[in-house]
Amino acid sequence: MRKDIHNSDIPKLCRSCEARHKGVCGALTPSQLTALAKHTTRKQLPSGTELLASEEPATNYASIMSGVVKLSKLLIDGRQQIVGLKFAPDFLGRPLKDTSRITAEAATAVKLCSFPKTVLERMMAEAPGLERRLLEQTLKELDEAREWMVTLGRKTAQEKVASFLYLIALHADPELEDDDRDNTSFDLPLTRSDIADFLGLTIETVSRQLTRLRLDNIIRIEHSRHITVPSLERLLDRCGD
Repeated sequence: MRKDIHNSDIPKLCRSCEARHKGVCGALTPSQLTALAKHTTRKQLPSGTELLASEEPATNYASIMSGVVKLSKLLIDGRQQIVGLKFAPDFLGRPLKDTSRITAEAATAVKLCSFPKTVLERMMAEAPGLERRLLEQTLKELDEAREWMVTLGRKTAQEKVASFLYLIALHADPELEDDDRDNTSFDLPLTRSDIADFLGLTIETVSRQLTRLRLDNIIRIEHSRHITVPSLERLLDRCGD
């Protein structure tokens, strides 16, 4: 049963949202949630939808309720580099800045809870807890970016692929605790080409390493994209951490 589904103080829009408890909205009081809910729009968007364009003025922020969002940087000659992934209940947007140099695209079908930039920034001034929660998420992203620098710069091909799968397994279901993630199943949110781009490998190398992990019974693969991780600890052992 959801934590506050029968709590009449919580706006109806928010009662069934598990992503809220660990996301930025978890810092708001019922009255603040009610004020925000008046300006909130729920969106369901298919894979491939551009959610945030580089250098374009941002008018809305969003919390990711489900799905995976791909962040990428496009060079002037058209080359693309995937620089990160976002999952539920991550915050999508750049507070206190009008534009972003990053493009955000739905890597899978996504559900978003969207609200106007002006409304959220006004609430940040009124609710210190919200500003603190946004700072915590920003610092978390910074820590993850530094960890990923180690992955890209020092790990072997197998350690890179294992680290990618471990990242997805940890975020496949935001309601699960880490200790409950054995036998986690998920569809790969990126194509083999995008995985190769994200990891700095070739497509052939990604495929070989996935096959090796399968043969070693670290993962199971069905229909080329559906992955099951029998033991998260065994997968972590292959990450080189």
